[in-house]
Amino acid sequence: MLPPFSVVIPCFNEEARIGETLRVTLDYLAANASEGELIVVNDGSTDATGEIARKILAETKIATRLLENFPNRGKGAAVRSGLLVAREPIGLFSDADLSTPLLETPKLIEPIAHGEIDIAFGSRALDRSLIGIHQPWRREQAGRIFNLLVRVATGLPFWDTQCGFKAFRLNVCRPIIEAAGIDGFAFDVELLYLAHRAGLRIQEIPVRWNHAEGSKVRFFHDSLGMLREVIALRARL
Repeated sequence: MLPPFSVVIPCFNEEARIGETLRVTLDYLAANASEGELIVVNDGSTDATGEIARKILAETKIATRLLENFPNRGKGAAVRSGLLVAREPIGLFSDADLSTPLLETPKLIEPIAHGEIDIAFGSRALDRSLIGIHQPWRREQAGRIFNLLVRVATGLPFWDTQCGFKAFRLNVCRPIIEAAGIDGFAFDVELLYLAHRAGLRIQEIPVRWNHAEGSKVRFFHDSLGMLREVIALRARL
């Protein structure tokens, strides 16, 4: 069994898979951390995401909460709002597509619970043999270039800041989460950058990962937006 922790799942127009995602997550918590909680953040969905989530959360004995952001504010805002209401000492957020299987959760939770680190985050770059289904070639190469630019712009020593699987020791990370302001997809970089500057203990951990269709990241538009956010972050701080 794992120590109690909070799982935050941000979602935007995920009616096609949110039902299965929540069932898998609740089953995992019931089997491995029954005293934990699941926090779903519906980020202004215009489909049936919220309705499906409410129905499933009402049927479980696991502690749950559904937050509703209206209108859509962005993934960064959704993740922050979920982490800030978490009641457990450790908060983990996962993408709604569960690209990183929940079986990888102990890799992040256990070193935090043992007092070794403050932030643990999944990485596809440290051991690419763990990638089962790859992204399309162009998207994968763009991700590598983006992370290289992040290293140059911020000085962060990490190789994959964008994997949607991160865990936080919330008593020390809460001020960082509260201070963060990027609502878009570069929010991961901001959190890691602020934590690194604050001297928190951060570890990048190789995890299994599979590409899932239906990503909300628009290849060219959002990549350029993320770069602008990272440059603005470096200039601001």
